[in-house]
Amino acid sequence: MVELLLFLGGIFSGVVNVLAGGGSFLTLPILGLYGLSPTVANGTNRIGILLQNISATWRFLAKRELELKNAIFITIPTIMGAILGTSIVLSLPEKLVKLSVGIIFIIMSYFVLFTPKVWEEGRRKKSNRTISFAVFFLIGIYGGYIQAGVGFFLIYALTLLEGYDVRKANAMKIFLTLIFTVFSLTLFSFRNKVEFVPGLILGAGSFVGGYIGSYLNTRVNKKVIRYVVAGMMIFSAMNYIFS
Repeated sequence: MVELLLFLGGIFSGVVNVLAGGGSFLTLPILGLYGLSPTVANGTNRIGILLQNISATWRFLAKRELELKNAIFITIPTIMGAILGTSIVLSLPEKLVKLSVGIIFIIMSYFVLFTPKVWEEGRRKKSNRTISFAVFFLIGIYGGYIQAGVGFFLIYALTLLEGYDVRKANAMKIFLTLIFTVFSLTLFSFRNKVEFVPGLILGAGSFVGGYIGSYLNTRVNKKVIRYVVAGMMIFSAMNYIFS
């Protein structure tokens, strides 16, 4: 039964992550139901993230929606931050990781509910390279630490600092997440914090969901997705903090 939830959760997560972000707010609790500790669930979840972003990136490239002109500049600090963030979470006690994840979920639910414009439109601004480098480095730290919700921050940065509209920001967000997830997953694997059986079940669903999400990128009402994700985040936060 949990295996079926993992697969279906992977599909939903893949769709949500491609459209905006936040799918891990569902998959992390499901991995907990499988019996994984918060840190192992965090590492195992990266398998699904990797596979869904491979399928979505492939489709975005095929549709020519992925702009790579600034990819190197913003990818490097994101990778550096992700390596640091992953190293930090791997050094913390399980209880502290669990509490921090719950708190992060609560904070992120505010962004999802009360800052909707980033889901709907981009704003053109001239990019300041120093600020961009610092911002993407910090986003990388967050992504390496927990992953869940990193897409929201990437969309903010890509629209406000790099001048992307939301559709193209979604595509670049997927590409950046794909790249830094390779490094983060590798670190989790080296520390034996990845369970590959549930990870691959989740990944199979995520691969399908990533493809579906890239197809629906311009066809779905993102307001509905936003409220669903916010509800999942609040429920999951209560579970992490009080269980």
